[in-house]
Amino acid sequence: MGLTIDLAAIAANWKALAARAPGARPGAVVKADAYGLGAARVAPALYAAGARHFFVALAAEGRAIRPLLGDDASIFVLSGLMPGQDLTGLIPVLNSAEQFFRDRALRPRGGFAIQLDSGMNRLGMEPAEWAAIRAEALSARTAAGQGPALVMSHLMCADEPGHPANAAQLAAFREMAMGVTAPLSLSATGGILLGADYHFDVTRPGIGLYGGDPFAEARPVVTLALEVIQTRSVAAGEAVGYGCTWTAARPSRIATVAAGYADGLLRALSGKSVPLWAGDRSAPIVGRVSMDLITVDVTDLPDVPAALEILNARQTVDDLAARAGTIGYEILTSLGPRYPRDWRAAE
Repeated sequence: MGLTIDLAAIAANWKALAARAPGARPGAVVKADAYGLGAARVAPALYAAGARHFFVALAAEGRAIRPLLGDDASIFVLSGLMPGQDLTGLIPVLNSAEQFFRDRALRPRGGFAIQLDSGMNRLGMEPAEWAAIRAEALSARTAAGQGPALVMSHLMCADEPGHPANAAQLAAFREMAMGVTAPLSLSATGGILLGADYHFDVTRPGIGLYGGDPFAEARPVVTLALEVIQTRSVAAGEAVGYGCTWTAARPSRIATVAAGYADGLLRALSGKSVPLWAGDRSAPIVGRVSMDLITVDVTDLPDVPAALEILNARQTVDDLAARAGTIGYEILTSLGPRYPRDWRAAE
């Protein structure tokens, strides 16, 4: 019972995405505690599989995994250089001229990377800002060598292959990176699937590693089994849960399981007849999802098991997200700390 994380599947998904971009070095995005699945376990498994470029959002995330990886692993901090942060052993991805000039104080201690804004208008230097510091950035010397360790940008519509923003950002990135000899990176999972034009030198797969869309061929990574606390009989006409939102139309058996919106199972799943699974048989959620508890109509199950699965190969994070009106990223990163976690060793 609890959350089972298949490290072998994560490694297999990384290798499969690497094979989609054979001319590039495959990195791995392990920010947000490896999308909620435990960076302390996931990052070493990916390193063992061959990953050497890792991407985190914050310096603290990078420091946490730095001792777990070999000296040949590069850890890029996507938020760049923020005041007061310890970046020892890490590579800040500088997002503005301000961060670039602030970074001077750290040289020649370590390397740096550059993010260019190719149209997302979130992080990165716009063309005029990049033009103003480009010559100095490309000739800057650090203990790690001359110039940036990586020049990157990020696609905003890569999960929609036909969206015109993809081609527009590709053209913008090519123009801004023209003549740059540092390794270039544009693609996360969706960009990898767009094809060779988007691959450049380093890829940054994230959600695809963890079994999520748009990598439809990904191996499932997570199984979440919820412990059954109590099963009761409910007469026809009796209501279940807060607000009397579900009333039994027949004599029913209702199982109460130990999880709720405090554990990342969103309240928006209420009233959606979301199935929980006992082997190959399903039973729907009834009533409201509450903070710590969910009620399930198990009337049609021949036996009520000790636990019911809400995430598995039959119902993925994206399936559950669709029912809640959100995305698989939010489901994964919301899975709470109260679940016992079991990491299956990589193959």
